[in-house]
Amino acid sequence: MNAPTTLKELLPAGAQGRELRHESAHLHVTGTATYTDDMPELAGTLYAALVLSPVAHGELVGEGIDRGALLAQHGVVAVFTAKDIPGKNNCGPIIPDDPFLAAGKVDFVGQPVAVVVAREMLYAREAAKKAVVAVKELAPILTIDEAMAAGSFIMPPKGITRGEPAAAIAAAPHRLQGRTNCGQQEQFYLEGQITYAVPREDGQLTLFVSTQHPDGNQREAAEALNLSTADVEVICRRMGGGFGGKEGNASIFSQSAALAAHKLGLPVKLRVNRDDDMMITGKRHDFRIDYDVGFDDAGRILGADFVLASRCGYSADFSGPVNDRAVLHIDNCYWLPNLKVISHRCKTNTQSATAFRGFGGPQGMFGIETVIEAIARRLGKDPQEVRRANLYRDPAVSGEAGSMTTQYGQVIEDFIADGVMAQLETESGYAQRRAAVAAFNASSKYRKRGLAISPLKFGISFTATMLNQAGALVNIYQDGSVSVNHGGTEMGQGLNTKMAQVAADGLGCDVQRVRVTGTDTQKVPNASATAASAGADLNGAAIAAACAPLRQRLVEVAAGLLKCAPDAIELIAGQARRTGAEGQNDPKNSVAWKDLVKQAWLQRVGLSQTGFYMTPEIKYDFMTLQGRAFYYFCYGAALTEVEIDTRTGEWWLKAVDIVHDVGRSINPAIDRGQIEGAYVQGMGWLTMEECVWDKKGKLLTHGPSTYKIPVASDIPEHFRVSLYDTENVKETPYRSKAVGEPPLMLALSAFFAIKDAVGAAGGPRADVQLDAPATPERILLACEAARRAA
Repeated sequence: MNAPTTLKELLPAGAQGRELRHESAHLHVTGTATYTDDMPELAGTLYAALVLSPVAHGELVGEGIDRGALLAQHGVVAVFTAKDIPGKNNCGPIIPDDPFLAAGKVDFVGQPVAVVVAREMLYAREAAKKAVVAVKELAPILTIDEAMAAGSFIMPPKGITRGEPAAAIAAAPHRLQGRTNCGQQEQFYLEGQITYAVPREDGQLTLFVSTQHPDGNQREAAEALNLSTADVEVICRRMGGGFGGKEGNASIFSQSAALAAHKLGLPVKLRVNRDDDMMITGKRHDFRIDYDVGFDDAGRILGADFVLASRCGYSADFSGPVNDRAVLHIDNCYWLPNLKVISHRCKTNTQSATAFRGFGGPQGMFGIETVIEAIARRLGKDPQEVRRANLYRDPAVSGEAGSMTTQYGQVIEDFIADGVMAQLETESGYAQRRAAVAAFNASSKYRKRGLAISPLKFGISFTATMLNQAGALVNIYQDGSVSVNHGGTEMGQGLNTKMAQVAADGLGCDVQRVRVTGTDTQKVPNASATAASAGADLNGAAIAAACAPLRQRLVEVAAGLLKCAPDAIELIAGQARRTGAEGQNDPKNSVAWKDLVKQAWLQRVGLSQTGFYMTPEIKYDFMTLQGRAFYYFCYGAALTEVEIDTRTGEWWLKAVDIVHDVGRSINPAIDRGQIEGAYVQGMGWLTMEECVWDKKGKLLTHGPSTYKIPVASDIPEHFRVSLYDTENVKETPYRSKAVGEPPLMLALSAFFAIKDAVGAAGGPRADVQLDAPATPERILLACEAARRAA
């Protein structure tokens, strides 16, 4: 039997495609799943809380706190500030410009200034709240408009120009200019930020962290404490949600807890409450988008000029790649032959905006979909006509060489958006639904309905090429059980369930024998964050690479037992048998997995193996924003129907139909759950989740009483999801595709359905101005403006 060389050969069919339940589902529903705060605490454990800045911008007087006053508080045993950090004071994931404890100045309301450690968590929190921060207040810059006017930027602008956009716009039969805005969004994970830091012998530390990037927490804690990376272990069994908010921001808390534990030589737990969590951590970037487009009578965009400006906060965080991805997704599914787009990254005295599901892609798509809808309204056309007129097309059909090449120079090899949209229109009965909505609106004076389809094309890969790698460790035990460890983190998305399926098929055993263990930096080092929707692709391929040599060894053992050549052995579903042999349970023809493993151990065959994978073909220059940025693309389309009350601005989600491309699904049940959840989260961003700030830079919506997220009652009975029948053209585990982020952008259809309903209140060609989130207040004002403009 020749050694397998491709992922298809590494993963014969077996567990793939089975709708297995989430590996922790029984633990979730019974309340027995162990999260960081559920771990038994060691004797002597202390508790930490953070003293936060009360102003958005200012210079600290001395350390900024009165140590003596804090130490006098009941139960307080220690206080630490920036001056107590022996190494680097930084939690910036890319650029080291982000102190985890303020040093000399403060740059936003809620910035941590000191760590208070006490015998009980309540004592630590009470002392931190009572602390008076000594600060000389300075004038802050708070908004995108203020930053643009002041020339306040976190980094230089970037952009792309293709063709001759100015000339194309000027010569076009029609021209449209406008501005739109999309807001911030809080990740609102169920489990808040938490670290339990445990000192070990000889100055070592183990950090139990709710994090998407254990390697980042490990390296940054080591640098802060002047330790080697090997001296710090980070473990994450599971998170109660992440959504990007625990990719970089978790380091604020892990380093603060690590500092206290290292200095005191005692375990320290730091768990912030929801209010402090929301005051400290970053949100989704809000964007101001200006556009100038020229188009023909069919609605085809001949030239487009976009100016993107985002609020990045006080430090770089992930703002560079987030804004880059917005530029890379300004096209969505459309060929824009003459395009100019420039991206401004605004520096403000607010929390550093950070990673959030979609990572800039949703904001870019929001811009182009706004333009598509505006063109359709100007021409009096169905937006679907305009979308179809602008789709990427095969050059052999279009007659134009670049019509399947993105603005960043990547040739699209897998374009299926047209097929996905066509299937959605058929399955949802789009034409009939459109007619029914028109009939309803004609007969209803105050209630109006809207309908919209939004397609998506989302690139999969980290745009930082070096991050497209993964490792795994697979151990087989004498009883036939299997332990798998990989660099990805489980945050409820079902990654570990899929990885168990990959391992089972890679080895040829039953999936019930596989246990995927908690992420541990001492088992799989140097792992990239579980982000960019690449968790299953990267870690699945690494697991498959680890399983291949183990499988080959077992096949050779089986060949010896069954007295045949290795090429004649088939190892699948928990049995090794001769290929084509009848009587599979006949001991002459087969051997059970458990017996095979035991025999391998007796023969001193190695039953432990690491695996490594790096994504091929990526070649991208992040400075020029040119090259092959993505390994492949995911596609999808959603139809959303809504109803609004034009007198109050209230709205109701009536129906959702989705067709989404996941390639050959590893686990369709988990993929459908991800699609549904992503849509709902995207709908929240675009319709109800609003971050409100006062004039001094304080976030007013910092808890569930003031920040509204979707709930079960917001979901309609009519919510249908179909998986598009295709496979990935690129080699991934089973030819599957990523599913974490792309479906979030399907919710653009909810926003534009509301906009369609507002338009019905003003007439067929009334100009509709509506920013996201489309709250009832904004909907009401937009209805009144549309009626005036009609």
